[in-house]
Amino acid sequence: MKRLMPSPPLSFALFVIWLLLNQSLEAATLLSAALLAIAVPLITKGLRPATVRMRRPGVALRLSFLVTFDMLKSAYDVARLLLTRRTEDISANFVQIPLDMRDPNGLAVLAMIMCLTPGTAWGEVSFDRTTLLIHVFDLEDEAAFIALIKTRYERPLMEIFES
Repeated sequence: MKRLMPSPPLSFALFVIWLLLNQSLEAATLLSAALLAIAVPLITKGLRPATVRMRRPGVALRLSFLVTFDMLKSAYDVARLLLTRRTEDISANFVQIPLDMRDPNGLAVLAMIMCLTPGTAWGEVSFDRTTLLIHVFDLEDEAAFIALIKTRYERPLMEIFES
């Protein structure tokens, strides 16, 4: 079964999304949904970096609430800065963050967090995965920003994916 469906959650999601997009339960639609649900995970199996093993679901849940809060707060802060400061008063910079996390799935989640949070953007990760480059819209204290990323995001992600 694992050979035919390497990722059952992905297969299920593809099946349901296909049905929703087509807004039909006809036999042809069900068959094409099933074919997609089987074929796409098989074809893309090599693109996934590693099997995901979430070790601490409680930490993941807390992190998701924290990230949601941070995204809303950051959206407010960025909007406020854009409306109240002149461009030359905004100190946008790149920050290099030393990484302790090595798990590719954890790094992927960190990339999503950085890209979805207004005011930050993932620049790159070094080839040896020891340094992360982040662009920050308004950087006041580089050391405080590095400490925030490491304690608020990297440490919980390491608990989820590496412990």
